[in-house]
Amino acid sequence: MKTVFPRRRFVLLPFSVALLGAFASASTLAQETVKIGYTGPLSGGAALYGKNVVNGIEMAIKEINATGLEVAGKKIKLELVALDDKYSPAEAAINARRLVQQYQTPAVFVPHSGGIYAMQAFNEQEKFIVMAYSSTPKITESGNKLTIRIPPTFNSYLDPFTRYEMKKFGKKVGMLPGDHEYAKNWSQLFVPAWEKAGGTIVSNNPMSYNRSADFYSGVSRVLAEKPDVLFIGGPSEPTALVAKQARELGFKGGFLIMDQAKLDEMAKVTGGLGPLEGSIGVLPVSYDERLGPKTFSAAYRKMFGADRDPTTESSYNYALTHALAAAMKLAGTTSDASAIRAKLNEAIVKLPKELNAGDFRGVDATGGTIVDPVIATVEGGKIKPVSLSSLMK
Repeated sequence: MKTVFPRRRFVLLPFSVALLGAFASASTLAQETVKIGYTGPLSGGAALYGKNVVNGIEMAIKEINATGLEVAGKKIKLELVALDDKYSPAEAAINARRLVQQYQTPAVFVPHSGGIYAMQAFNEQEKFIVMAYSSTPKITESGNKLTIRIPPTFNSYLDPFTRYEMKKFGKKVGMLPGDHEYAKNWSQLFVPAWEKAGGTIVSNNPMSYNRSADFYSGVSRVLAEKPDVLFIGGPSEPTALVAKQARELGFKGGFLIMDQAKLDEMAKVTGGLGPLEGSIGVLPVSYDERLGPKTFSAAYRKMFGADRDPTTESSYNYALTHALAAAMKLAGTTSDASAIRAKLNEAIVKLPKELNAGDFRGVDATGGTIVDPVIATVEGGKIKPVSLSSLMK
């Protein structure tokens, strides 16, 4: 005999309807988290330099998330994953692979040329954008199609910096650069530029700016050749220590400072701008009166403290993080590095002026940003903005 069970009827109770509605609402509001990578120095002598870069990126991400980013109909939350590479190219490469493989980062910010070169060996194959914060020209001469060089190349500083120091102090230069890849590249182009202008290299003593805090012996060796000008540069704090120790050893000439070091940060180490008299370098962001840098400076101090001076590292990486997010939106993807890279020029061009903290105008065919360099001298104990054209007269 076949048993027939009564058909059961299911009734959706009011609380069940509400629960389903809640699930639907949660699904609608769910955000996809996209990781943005950073590898750079967060310890050692260049720790402050690396932290300045991270501050700019994190500041932009906070603003982007607060405003809301939507890509291809999905709500996106950005999150920075920052790894310390201690300024080591080998560590930068290891970190980059970890960021891409573990966190699926479509882009990795890196603020040193050694790390950039190491990553360019495989970033096209592993499909991520190298957001390169270094002014070394070689970065975009390699033809890497997934690299963006953020600052202008330093070769635009060579002639005006040389003319200023020669005219003010003399033609004998002593070189005390860092021994990292960026400083080596600067030195390679600086030497012929100085000699072409009629100058003489009286000494050259590269030093490890990232591992040492006592530069007296190296500085003494260079000063023994009686230079008129010292060529120095690396992260701000060790660069300032080199300048300070040179003054303590009796040096009276000028400082030609690579663009990595910032005059306002250096002044905090040297005890004011007095010891930096006769220096030439890049213009600190807080002295830049253009709308983008000025707006950024105010916002930076509001976020990190009224006594915190913003730097070019912070402002440039802030602007490029905003541009990266805008490029994702334009490309309709958060994962296709080639599509995002293809939209970065348009994203920069359309970037609101108040977010364009570097006053960028776009990206050229090689992947370098289009931006005018801004420079400054220290005269009469004050930072004085100057134009390139005025120094070339």
